[in-house]
Amino acid sequence: MIYIVGTGTFVNTGAIVVGGVLGYIFQRLLKQSLQKSIMQAIGVAVVFIGISGTLAQMLVVHGTQIETTGILMATISLTLGTLIGELINIDAQFVKLGQWLRQKVGSGSDSRFVDGFVSATLTVCVGAMAIIGPIQDALQHDPNMLFTKAILDGVIIAIYAATFGLGAVFSALPVFGFQMTITLLATLIAPLLSTAMTNGISLVGSMMIFCIGLNLLFDMKIRVANMLPAILVVVLYAAI
Repeated sequence: MIYIVGTGTFVNTGAIVVGGVLGYIFQRLLKQSLQKSIMQAIGVAVVFIGISGTLAQMLVVHGTQIETTGILMATISLTLGTLIGELINIDAQFVKLGQWLRQKVGSGSDSRFVDGFVSATLTVCVGAMAIIGPIQDALQHDPNMLFTKAILDGVIIAIYAATFGLGAVFSALPVFGFQMTITLLATLIAPLLSTAMTNGISLVGSMMIFCIGLNLLFDMKIRVANMLPAILVVVLYAAI
């Protein structure tokens, strides 16, 4: 039986599109006050997703004692990564892409399009599953992690689309590009990917997801996109 590399990413992207379209259709049935409540509920959920992922990597149980690990790595990675991201201003590039897409699809009057696109993209792109999944898909022909991610992303984007509108649906584009790039480069990345790197990516990625939740819940303006280079710093830190 011939296996098509990238199957997991195709399924993941399709789930995002389907979930987003369903959420966008459902949005028309929601009142403005209800949409705001749903957005706050998303914020709470994303905050706890970030907390659970962070604690899962940070807390280590030795007998009856609980110890912490990875704090220095996370601090250095987030600090240096954010510095690099601010200099490049990745957040502004995401916003420009969102604005370009908004004009192309004829949603120029939709003030929430860009917010929905940026928030949804970061939520489904940041995290270990978006990196480890494509590697397993390419090297082991095992798309199960991406199939699981597809279910989660479909539900998440449906909720985003019901709150923010059509912009959330277009998060499928950067997700597809990001995961397919990792899939195609997996043969180069895999020999360098250690357990320490995987755990570090999950830890720092979860912290960024927590920040996304804060933005949604408290209407804060943390530029999470500018933190993305922290993932590369994690890889370099673990390799030293």
